[in-house]
Amino acid sequence: MTNRKFFRPALNWLAPWAGFLLYRALYFTWKIQIHESADLKRAQKENTPRVYAHWHGDELGILYLLKPYKACAMISTSSDGAIMDQLVRLLGAETSRGSSTRGGISALRGILRLAKDGWSPSVAVDGPKGPYHKVKAGVFEIAKLTEAEVFPLTVACSKAWVFEKAWNKTYLPRPFARLSVVFGPALPRIKRDDDAHDVQLASRLEIALLDAERQARLILAET
Repeated sequence: MTNRKFFRPALNWLAPWAGFLLYRALYFTWKIQIHESADLKRAQKENTPRVYAHWHGDELGILYLLKPYKACAMISTSSDGAIMDQLVRLLGAETSRGSSTRGGISALRGILRLAKDGWSPSVAVDGPKGPYHKVKAGVFEIAKLTEAEVFPLTVACSKAWVFEKAWNKTYLPRPFARLSVVFGPALPRIKRDDDAHDVQLASRLEIALLDAERQARLILAET
């Protein structure tokens, strides 16, 4: 019991740093192409609020984007989430802890506070536990409260380690992988009286993500 009490804090401290060093080492070997839609370039120029929408499982393929795009993330309160939280912070981004199942209200408040300070929420839209690639209402709630446009964000990768047992098929790009990142056109801004649970909103974003995903794969195939 004494050994467990000693090793647990040490592991919690070491794991994020080990993950950070591994991720940075891999990142410097990757060849990355980033393609921004005209809508995103316009929003960046005008400095208008933005929410980035991506699939669960793509996180490790886009973590390096958080700092340059000043994006913040909502991360679960699980033990794995604690490691990811520290990793994201080591990479220079901000986080808010919680999910729709645990700590949801406090996490939402944290995200809204960060958005007010100029950060752009990055949301895994099919979380926290699926169904796989089915958009849920959370991203639209955040977009409505922040008066932000929603931008689909996808990535295609030439080679990766895939965690097959994970429901979201999380993957980590292998050394010297080629990555194609696509920020798609913005969805129409969510109005105050729009229903975040409207299935048409979810369907529209799913189609936009699939379109961006196809574009990313096509670009990757041509390089």
